[in-house]
Amino acid sequence: MARSALTGTRIRERRLALKLRQADLARSVGISAAYLNLIEHNRRRVSEPLLDTFAQALGVAPVALSEGAESALFEALREAAAGADTTGAEAGALIDPSELDRIEEFVGRFPGWAKILAARQARAAALERVVETYSERMGQDPYLLDELHEVLSAVTSLRSSAAILVETPDIEPEWQARFLSSIASESLRLSAAAEGLVAYLDGIEAADSGLAAPLDQLESWLSARGWHLAEFERPDPPAPADLIAQAPELAASAARDLALGYLTRALADSRILPLKPFLAALAETGLDPGRLAARFGAPMAAVFRRLATLPEGAANLPPLGLVVCDASGTLTLRRPLPGFALPRSAAGCPLWPLYEALARPMQPLRLTLDMAGRLPQRFQSWAFAAPRPPEGSAAAFDAPVLMEAMMLVTPATTRSEDARPVGTSCRVCPRRDCTGRREPSLIAAR
Repeated sequence: MARSALTGTRIRERRLALKLRQADLARSVGISAAYLNLIEHNRRRVSEPLLDTFAQALGVAPVALSEGAESALFEALREAAAGADTTGAEAGALIDPSELDRIEEFVGRFPGWAKILAARQARAAALERVVETYSERMGQDPYLLDELHEVLSAVTSLRSSAAILVETPDIEPEWQARFLSSIASESLRLSAAAEGLVAYLDGIEAADSGLAAPLDQLESWLSARGWHLAEFERPDPPAPADLIAQAPELAASAARDLALGYLTRALADSRILPLKPFLAALAETGLDPGRLAARFGAPMAAVFRRLATLPEGAANLPPLGLVVCDASGTLTLRRPLPGFALPRSAAGCPLWPLYEALARPMQPLRLTLDMAGRLPQRFQSWAFAAPRPPEGSAAAFDAPVLMEAMMLVTPATTRSEDARPVGTSCRVCPRRDCTGRREPSLIAAR
């Protein structure tokens, strides 16, 4: 593996910080002092085994020598370059792809400019997330829709009254007074509605946890725990009700009811898919839900849930996201994945595999998704739908069949020629020639 061009400099800085002589460090890693001198002046590349030896001798992680503290800065600059517009008249002025290999040189020569560009990139990404949130809220939030309707209604009334006064110069004083009174009252109404709307919008970015909804309370609580319930891995796991009693975050009774159903299934999953055997099978088969389900004789849904709630870093798994819906298309659980936007409502073409699974029950689907955006990303998805048996007293012979679909998502590690192009939602999707577009985009290049 090729090492960073600044690896030697970091080795030298670490050696000097530890007050080691070149000869002593060279002896501890098994090379000559002359060769170490060449390495420290970045005139020799460091192989992977030698880098590990250096890291052990210097008491640091190998990544601290290969990438250093600037790794986040390098990544931000790469994102900024990847997110640049490649269309239009300014395309010829863009960074040449060969210059991406010189990012470290740029950081070394112009550290101040590099930090400014990285900060702008982070700010642009944050603003994009705000736009996506506002767009989704404007389309789905009932309170926001009511407030917008109130503002528009007040503006329309003001405009009508003002137009009558302007276009009717000989209006009687009595009617003139009525219209002026109407304008005054509608102005107060508009002012109050606008203040409420601004306060609500300001609160979205500052506290967008959505804790008013029971499902959001449950997802927030699970997210704070890393989506893994370590208590259920013990030989004597606690009862789900006892775990909920220790969770003040689940304030609403409806949230506690949802949590009880979720924890009951999670406890059952941990029993049919014990952690150690499951991790051992995962290391042998790789990330293949179908093979894991066949190996343990477990339902596919249980395997999906188990994969999405493993301890962080278990079996060297990549980050995983999970989304579940019922037959009506309502999302009943969302574990987000960085870079893969999961809408609050049942809208957005990233969920196409989920709904395709509903149309093809009991048939596993595997689709590669090409997510549009300033930084296009590719994801691998698995989707599956199956009947979910009724619970409790509803489990009768004449009970309706309840379908449930779920989709597991992870960053794609291999290229696929048949990747399906998707976007977050039509309002903020940059794809101009999408045949499935329902409404114009706010950010698509014109």
